[in-house]
Parts: sequence; C-alpha cells; structure tokens
Amino acid sequence: MDSAAASAAAAAGEAKTGGAEATLASRMAGIATFQVLRLLARAKALEAEGRSIIHMEIGEPDFPTPAPVVQAALEATRGGDVHYLPALGLPELRRAIAQWYRSACAVEVDPARIVVTPGSSGALLLAMGVLLSPGDEVLLADPSYPANRHFIRFCEGVPRGIACGPETGYQLDAAMIDRAWGPRTRAAMVATPANPTGTTIPGDALARIADTVHGHGGELVVDEIYHGLVYGDAPPTALSITDRAFVINGFSKYFTMTGWRLGWLVAPEPYLDAVERLAQNLFLACSTVAQRAALAAFTPESIAICERQRQAFGERRDYLAQALRELGFVIPVIPEGAFYLYADCSRITRDSHAFALDLLERCGVAITPGADFGEHRAREHVRFAYTTGMTELREGVRRIGEYIASGAAARLD
Repeated sequence: MDSAAASAAAAAGEAKTGGAEATLASRMAGIATFQVLRLLARAKALEAEGRSIIHMEIGEPDFPTPAPVVQAALEATRGGDVHYLPALGLPELRRAIAQWYRSACAVEVDPARIVVTPGSSGALLLAMGVLLSPGDEVLLADPSYPANRHFIRFCEGVPRGIACGPETGYQLDAAMIDRAWGPRTRAAMVATPANPTGTTIPGDALARIADTVHGHGGELVVDEIYHGLVYGDAPPTALSITDRAFVINGFSKYFTMTGWRLGWLVAPEPYLDAVERLAQNLFLACSTVAQRAALAAFTPESIAICERQRQAFGERRDYLAQALRELGFVIPVIPEGAFYLYADCSRITRDSHAFALDLLERCGVAITPGADFGEHRAREHVRFAYTTGMTELREGVRRIGEYIASGAAARLD
C-alpha cells in the first residue's frame, strides 16, 4: 500500500459524522485526499485574510472560456433547449468532435465511438467500469495523475505504479509494461501529455506500447486531455495508431472550459454497448447547455483564441523552467505539453510536502508536493503549474528565491 493509500486507510474503517460512527466501504481505504486541494483551500483562506497568494498549484487555465462558447450557452438557455439528451451525447457534438479529429489530427473516427461524458473524469470512470473486475491490475506510471489510481480502486481494481524517471520522460515504455505484466493485469494506462510532468510519448513508442499491451491480451487506456496544449511538434493521437485503445479527452484544458464539466471517451467498438449501458445508469446524460455550448468550441473564432492561449502557455513554460533552474531546482526534461513543470527539489529540501506548506505560509506561493502523484521520489519533487500570468510568475519566483536564500527550506530537513 502506498503512503497516500495508507493515510486513507486510517480513516476508511470508521469515520465520525455528526457525532455518529460511520462505517465506510472498504474501497475508501485506497482513496486519499488530493494534497493540492488542501493547499488550494488553505491558499484561499489566506487570501480571505488579505494575504497575497501566487497560485502555481492548481491545474486550471487562468484564461476565460472563449466568448463564442459562452454566447452559445446563453442562446441555448434562452431558447429553452435544456431537456435530457441521449446518454452517449448530443449527436451534433459527437460529429463535431469527429470532425475535429479529422482536421486537427488527420485521423478518421466514427462518431458512433465517441461518448460525451461529464468531464474527462467521467470518461475514465466509464473505461474502468467496463474493463475491471475485482482484483484486476492496471499498470500506470509513477508519477501520474492521482485520480487515475483512485478510479481504478473505486472499480475494485489494483493500480500498479511503475517507477519512471527522466530517462524515459517519466513515461512508461513497452519494455517496462512487458516486464510488469502479470496474470491479473487487465490494462495499461498512459497519458500524453502527462500530469504532473507535461511530457509526451512519441508515436513510435506509443505504437510499441499498444503492440505490447494487445499482445498480452490487455487493453490500453490513453489520457489525451492535454493533447491540444503542445508547444512543439504535436505527438499523434493514439487513435491514429490503434482502434483498440480507450482514448480520453475533453474541453477543460485546451478549450478552457473546466467548470463546464464536459469530456469525451473514444471507445473500441466491441465495448460501446457496455459503455452506453453504464453511462445511462451512472450519468443519464451530460449537461445539455454545456453540450450545445461546446459546439462553438470548434468554430474558427474559438480555435484562434485557444491557439493564442497555447502560445502564452509556451512562453510561460520557457520563462519558468529557466528561472527555477537558476534557483536550484533540477528540471531534467523540459515538458512538451500541458502546463506543468515537475521539478526535483532535493538540492533545496528533502521534504517536498513540508516545503510546499512552509512556502505557502511564509511567502504566499502555492505549489504542489510530489506526494499527490505517487511514491517514486515523491518527497524530492514538486509540481509548478504555470496557469497564472507572467507578472504573477515573476513575483512567485522572486518570493521563492528570497525564501531559499533565507535558509528556511534547509531548516525543514
């Protein structure tokens, strides 16, 4: 059991609610609190007290939703078009997503395979729900996005993290998967670009991964939620490599629609009936207003806005990576996408969690400790999100520099 699971297990057996004892389901033993959300709550509390806080902890774009999307939502609401939609999603939106794959990724995807979900989290829940029986293993990178392992546990599967370092871009490769595959392994999950590292998987490497997974009779799940946010040559979507993968994407990151809670899953054809049945029972349908608004995300006006935002994120990445290196953080791999820098802080502190908490309290800079993302060298890493403006980033770097120079970080050890 990893450290996050152990902390959750302590509360899993019994919890107090309103003075009464609550006996929790055993699955809760493996589902830990997001440290980043605790940090965010504390940061908001400090702001409410009048403190200036530089937010580099949360993975949410600071840009507003494109105006055409907002206008489309208003028009749908005013028109009274707020009734239930089919569980698989608004047919026009599924066709629009397929067209986006055709124009942006040069790949043909049957709209029938596209399932609109309540955020990419809903897509992940559907994928794990139709794939996993109790005790089935899923291989995934350590570090990786924490909800991935928690959804696996929720579906009574077993997440098996595999230590990944800069030599593979913090990503799984085919050889790792082949060595780790066991009799209970059901699937492997990768993310490109990934959270917390921002690294991508080249097309040839992803093809080898797919061949290895399918060669073992397993299934491949690919998280592509940051696929639009790449600052050099974009990696291919997994859909151009195999039609057997479960591919997850959504409107939150590139399209800056986090609060609209809208994502999608491209499922292999043999699983579509099961996915539809599960979606009908879990969600009934996604928000009608959000789906009709999302149609406008694919207009030339919205895409132009999103592309300007992508360029701004790239400029922030370049500035922050260099600035953090000058402060003593080790960033061995410059991320190709997303909006994160996963930094080795071992030259500065041996306890990234204490470091993040102290930095927030003393200096008003919020970052995320590595413990959120797994076990492999977690105490030696922190994640910086460049989801705030350049002025704020420069001020955050200044405060961090003063904090390190004061020797406060060294005293945490």
